[in-house]
Amino acid sequence: MSLSNWLWDIQSAITLGILWGIMVLGVYLTYRVLNYADLTVDGSFTLGGAMSAVYVAAGVPPILAVFLATLGGMAAGLVTGILHTKFKIPDLLAGILCQFGLYSINLRIMGKANFGLLNSETVFSQVKNMGVPSKWSGLVVGVIFAIVLIVLIYCFFGTEIGCALRATGNNPDMVKAMGANTKTMIIIGLVVGNGLVAMSGGLIAQYQGFADVQMGVGTIVIGLAAVIIGEVLFSKRTYFHRLAGAIIGSIVYRIIIAIVLRISLNSNLGITTDDMKLITAIIVVVALVSPTFKSWLQSRKNREDA
Repeated sequence: MSLSNWLWDIQSAITLGILWGIMVLGVYLTYRVLNYADLTVDGSFTLGGAMSAVYVAAGVPPILAVFLATLGGMAAGLVTGILHTKFKIPDLLAGILCQFGLYSINLRIMGKANFGLLNSETVFSQVKNMGVPSKWSGLVVGVIFAIVLIVLIYCFFGTEIGCALRATGNNPDMVKAMGANTKTMIIIGLVVGNGLVAMSGGLIAQYQGFADVQMGVGTIVIGLAAVIIGEVLFSKRTYFHRLAGAIIGSIVYRIIIAIVLRISLNSNLGITTDDMKLITAIIVVVALVSPTFKSWLQSRKNREDA
């Protein structure tokens, strides 16, 4: 395996990591900030991909198609939030119900299980037409979106609503004492989080040239893996570090997957794409165990120094 091929694999993994990292930002918002395990994301990611692909094929400007897909994801988050807060359905069940319903909705939108974008203009082809080399267009688009979103979310966290949103996940009783409505904050968090997830799905669909009804399967696990990896690697000093860590975690996750697949291909270990869910599960377990193991090593070192 030549060095150039290895570098190409890493570059492709970084590009995918950044594009999927937008989804991870959405998962971080619901899972870490709101302390809400939202399973809607598996469906809203596919919804974003389906809407983006169909709109692009219909002649809608690609960037507008991405934002329309984002609105679709926000609507999905709104439904989950209402089911949970207004109808008292448990958070996990509300997400599962919305995800379950979105499967049929996504099929309705695409009209079939797989919707191709052959010869359709995308955000990435437009960037390529601006003079950016084809192999760098995905990375350029991903970096621009990631930087803009991190800055916007960080600024949003500094607003009154953003502070109330963060407090809702940490201390809902305090939020109620301050006169804010925790139910409203949960709905806002779910709307924004699923909007980011759908935006990622829309970009991924345009990047890979098709949308598939199964493209969102396992999204929540991938998102959690990336969030945890980012927390292990990055400091939690500020929310800016945490948001950047979510993107970095997604990139690291994709690089690990790319390396495992390439080593398997070269050494005939028999690992295929069918094993990705098992590999993802192992990565999540390792990431979850890492803080405990690190704490154990630090405690042992402290005892030895004493």
